Amino acid sequence: MLQPNQAAVLTLFGAYRGSDETQGLRFTNLFYSKKKISLRVRNFTTQTAKVNDANGNPIEIGAVVVWRVVDVAKAVFGVENFTNYVHTQSEAAVRNLARSYPYDSFEDENEITLIGDASEVNDNLRTELQERATAAGVEILEARLNDLAYAPEIAEAMLRRQQAAAIVAARAKIVEGAVLMVREAIDALEEGTDGTDAINLDDERKATFASNLMTVIASDAPTAPVVNVGTLTR
Repeated sequence: MLQPNQAAVLTLFGAYRGSDETQGLRFTNLFYSKKKISLRVRNFTTQTAKVNDANGNPIEIGAVVVWRVVDVAKAVFGVENFTNYVHTQSEAAVRNLARSYPYDSFEDENEITLIGDASEVNDNLRTELQERATAAGVEILEARLNDLAYAPEIAEAMLRRQQAAAIVAARAKIVEGAVLMVREAIDALEEGTDGTDAINLDDERKATFASNLMTVIASDAPTAPVVNVGTLTR
């Protein structure tokens, strides 16, 4: 009797005679030995492993793997214990993945990272795990990271580094925008837009105007206007 999503491997005196995946009541040679295998979808979570990423930083990483048996003959005869095999190969694949990518990148925005490119990283994990699991007649339906963090001993330091990088990136964006605004302001003054008279600025006045406006726009502290009652050189 075979239940839905169940198969049987048939042997005769140690020789493989085939497999049967047809559900319901089945009749076979009385001398056949039968081993039933579940074809249902299974999943498990790997143990959280501590390993160095591509940059040598210690991280903690774990994954969820969803799989099923698709070739019962390979599952029975290809490996000693296909369930243990899948679990062991999954642990190895996760460790290898961690060593292949950095956790995060502070210099190259286009670099693939574990934390920033989850979809691509998960696809690569599933592909590698499928290559390992084929020998056991197993199909990997899904493999995704579910536990990813810096190891406790460097977590605080890396958090400060991330915050510093974010501040630098934000300041760079502010300065970039400020430069564009200053250029547009000077061009507007010299061209006399919106019906106003054009104002001719020499290089010294342009430099002073740009410096003052950049200070107002890019400064992270309140600024107070200063009225110059003399000339620029006094």
